Amino acid sequence: MAAEQRKLLEQLMGGGMASRSAQLSLTDQKVCRSYLAGTCPHDLFTNTKQDLGACPKVHSEALKAEYEGLTEAERKRMGFDFDYCKDLQKYIDDCNRRIEAAQRRLEMSPEEIRQTNELLKSISDLGTSIAVGLMEVEILGEMGEVGRAYDDFFRIKQMQVLKADKERELKALTDTSGPSGHQKLQVCDVCGAYLSRLDNDRRLADHFFGKMHLGYAQMRKTYDAFPKEVRGGGGGRQRPPLAMDGRDEDMGGVPTGPGGYNDGGWGKGPRGPRSGGGFRGGRGGGRRGGW
Repeated sequence: MAAEQRKLLEQLMGGGMASRSAQLSLTDQKVCRSYLAGTCPHDLFTNTKQDLGACPKVHSEALKAEYEGLTEAERKRMGFDFDYCKDLQKYIDDCNRRIEAAQRRLEMSPEEIRQTNELLKSISDLGTSIAVGLMEVEILGEMGEVGRAYDDFFRIKQMQVLKADKERELKALTDTSGPSGHQKLQVCDVCGAYLSRLDNDRRLADHFFGKMHLGYAQMRKTYDAFPKEVRGGGGGRQRPPLAMDGRDEDMGGVPTGPGGYNDGGWGKGPRGPRSGGGFRGGRGGGRRGGW
């Protein structure tokens, strides 16, 4: 049955691609094993900011049909799930690094930290001076030094005004820098995109159901669906040894079923459980935290 499907597909494809695919076996190094075992990451992000370009390996519908026609035991012997899982992990780890970098960029800059520290010190010093000055005014009043007490009290009022100005300046700096900045930005912990807490529900829906977000969400779910031993969690089954046929690796059987990202799940990555994507501090169903 698998052979008939392959022949039919090659006839439909025609031309050089069909000829090239006909010369390749399932275990040929030129064939994309992620495509055979599930969905190649290169196919997930076309026409998005994370477009990976064309996969350098061959995507053959005929070989995929042949692979899916194998028994589960044959696919397990081939060990393509290990290669597929490794491929997914590479892109997930890269995405996680972008998420961490984006989160750091939302934190205060060194200049903002310096300004904040200076303001805090000024406010603290003024508060101490005001408290000491009020004690002195009280003592001068008890001594009958009304003129001096009045002069000191006038200086205290000036310090109180200056302290209030510094406090307003500190609040303005806090409101316009770091994660509490003007745009109220958050980082999506599934795909790493910036989101604004000021966005309405429609704009948020455009993101969460966008191609890039769904691609990473489904990639994470597919990765987590692999057994722990396949994901390198320690112990358990090791990658099966591969025999050589003189031209490429011959595994004499083949990969795991269509698998891939066809179930449209949100997934959970190695960074922790995810129930519908979401972003740091996000709101709504399946998004962590609140606004």
